[in-house]
Order: sequence, then C-alpha cells, then structure tokens
Amino acid sequence: MATFKKPTQKNWSGRISGQQLYMHEKITCSAIEKVTPNSIALLGYACDEGVKRNQGRIGAIAGPDAIRAQLGKMPNHLAPERKTFDCGTIECKDGDIEAAHNSLSLKVSQLLKQKAIPIVLGGGHDMAYGHYKGLLAHVGKGKTIGIVNFDAHFDLRNCEDGPNSGTPFYQIAQDCQDEDMPFEYLCLGIRPDSNDRILFEKAIDLNVDFLRNSQFSFHNLKTVTKTIDKFISKVDYIYTTIDLDGFSSAYAPGVSAASPMGFSPDIVMHCLSILIRSKKLLSLDIAEMNPTYDIDHQTAKLAASLVHLVMRKL
Repeated sequence: MATFKKPTQKNWSGRISGQQLYMHEKITCSAIEKVTPNSIALLGYACDEGVKRNQGRIGAIAGPDAIRAQLGKMPNHLAPERKTFDCGTIECKDGDIEAAHNSLSLKVSQLLKQKAIPIVLGGGHDMAYGHYKGLLAHVGKGKTIGIVNFDAHFDLRNCEDGPNSGTPFYQIAQDCQDEDMPFEYLCLGIRPDSNDRILFEKAIDLNVDFLRNSQFSFHNLKTVTKTIDKFISKVDYIYTTIDLDGFSSAYAPGVSAASPMGFSPDIVMHCLSILIRSKKLLSLDIAEMNPTYDIDHQTAKLAASLVHLVMRKL
C-alpha cells in the first residue's frame, strides 16, 4: 500500500526576514486541491524499495525532507505572484512499490490539471515510471512526451521480477510499444563502467538518444547543446529527471550508487536552462538523494540548488 503524509511547516526553516527573502517564507504547505494555477508544486516520494531491489544503498526514503531542509534556507528570487506549494509526501508501505507509483501518477496528473508545475523530490529513481504515467494521463496519447534523463545509468533493466530503480524507462518503453506510441528518451551522462553490454544493446534497439559521460561536459558544449535542441524539436512536451548518482561523488556523495567518475553541476545547469527556454517542460524530479551517506549536506544542497535554479527560470 501507499500512504500520504501531509506537508508540514516544520520541514521549512531558515533566517527570518518577515519579507519573504528566503524560500521557507515563500513556500505554503497546502493540500493538492488548493494549489493555484501557474504555481510550482513540490511533492515528495519517500521510497527506496526500488533501490533495495536493485542492490543499491538504501536511505533515499529520507531524501525528500533532506532536500526541503536545504531549499528552505535559500534566498527567494521568485516574483510575488509566483506561488510555491509543498503538497506533502507519498510513502511506500510494505514494499508495495506499484501502489506508490499509482499514487504518484494520480497526484502528478491532478497537479497538472490544476495548471501547476510539479517538482518531485525523491526517493528512488523507480518513481520515474509513476511520474511519467501521471504526465501521460494528463496530456493524452495524441502528444509526445520526451524524457530527458541526467544519469550515469540507462535504467532499462528487464522487470520480470518486479519494478526497481533500474527498470523505469524499460517499463515506459514497453507501455509505449503496447499503446503504439513513440518512445522518446534522451539520456545524458551514460558511463560504460555503469552499464553492461546488454543495456547498451537494448538502448540502441529502442533508439534511445544518449551522450556518454566523456561527451557530456562544457568541453563539448556545442555537441551537447545540439543534441538537446534536436531532441526538443521532435517532441511536444519534456519530462526531465535528474538522478543525483550521475554526478561525480565529489559533488554528490549522498546517493544510492556513488562514483567519482560522474559529471559536474555546471553542464547540467546549462542544459536545464535550454529545456526551460523551450517552454515544453511539463515537470521535473530529483532522484536517489540519500542523506545516510551525505557529507555536510553537500548532495542535499546540490539537489536544492538545482530545484532553486528551475524555480527561478520557469
């Protein structure tokens, strides 16, 4: 089963200005039904059952609140009319990951119906499947949703033994095939030391667009920008998902599968700006935040800074 934890102002603290100079003063804890149009809606996904099944380091269940804690301390540069809501957290109970996905799907779809922009804080990367289902339920099958994944991993593993944090995009690909819909997936930061030969073959068979980690840097900015622009041009909407384990552990030690060989924040921030400028971005999520292994809240601060950037540029 899945349960839902109501938002609480206790998760939001920082300097007191009385002038909404800080994000904790800007954010309103609210039921989803009360979210207003043209607002930003934060939603937590407290689940690491998928990480556990995928033999990763558990602890991402505490990710949403760790990101909230750092985001609340940051300065508020949003326009007064841009409302920002914390809508609570989906919790996975008794290992029922399917119920958690269904709950996430329903809440994402509801937020979009109310003309809000969802930002989901995770939590294992299995949430991408539930998140995508919510987007599809809203836009319908006549429109193409392009997935942009910043990640070291394809996450295209088979799911015969049930879904996990390594299967979400394979599940989406299978659903697209069953419904005769295009599967448009761009993965940025893929590492050969993190994906076996079969996963590369599957990505090629599914016509996945990807850049290897060696290509995904400011040294190769022209190619990166061209790749993203080309992908944007062939889809109607963009769903962006950021797996924090794609970053080098120099920036993100607090993740489910840390490695020093990942990418850096600057190239991701550049790409996010391109995606936002396209006006096609529907929603975004941050995956695999694992406070158990974080150092000085470094990873939580990175995640919060990425959310902060997106909020400012929307």
